[in-house]
Amino acid sequence: MTHKPFSQACENNKDPILQAISTVFCLPTTIWEIGSGTGQHACYFAKHLPHLEWQPTDRLENIPGICLWQQEVQSANLKPALPLDVTDAAWPCNAIDALFTANTLHIMSGDEVQIFFDRLAVYLNPKALVCIYGPFNYNGAYTSASNARFDQWLKNQNTLSGIKNFEDILFLATFRDFNLITDVTHPPLKKRIISGWKK
Repeated sequence: MTHKPFSQACENNKDPILQAISTVFCLPTTIWEIGSGTGQHACYFAKHLPHLEWQPTDRLENIPGICLWQQEVQSANLKPALPLDVTDAAWPCNAIDALFTANTLHIMSGDEVQIFFDRLAVYLNPKALVCIYGPFNYNGAYTSASNARFDQWLKNQNTLSGIKNFEDILFLATFRDFNLITDVTHPPLKKRIISGWKK
């Protein structure tokens, strides 16, 4: 039997993220969330951003947990979760107008992050909006001692994981014709929200 998953981190950061993405995702559209995890963010954002349709996605093994959260909230603008791995040769969509992902890039390997941006270049429509939330290093340096500890913990779990450099992410995005709109910091959380759009 699947138990409803819970992430304290999602509870801690849902309001700051909501404040940031509500200024980017202003117009009615469908948001594809990559790596929905427990499903807490999807349910919360769909509830508080009723002008949007929210499409949760994650690896197949996480879909049952997301569904349990969805069953509880019953939001009309929250679509059924779809299985999606960023390395899949084909994503379950034809085109994407807006995309959100939180705390995923530091879980991925460098190669997976590159594939992620390759897929965005294929599936995102012109002027598609993208918001990426998570910890990033700047000029190769950690922004806090807690992020340094977190990075070490990540590498202990998987040597290919780890906090990515902002400059590397910006290069991958720019190379695929994305323009950076904003890079917003949330000091209490020591993380960033990067917003950009495809030309």
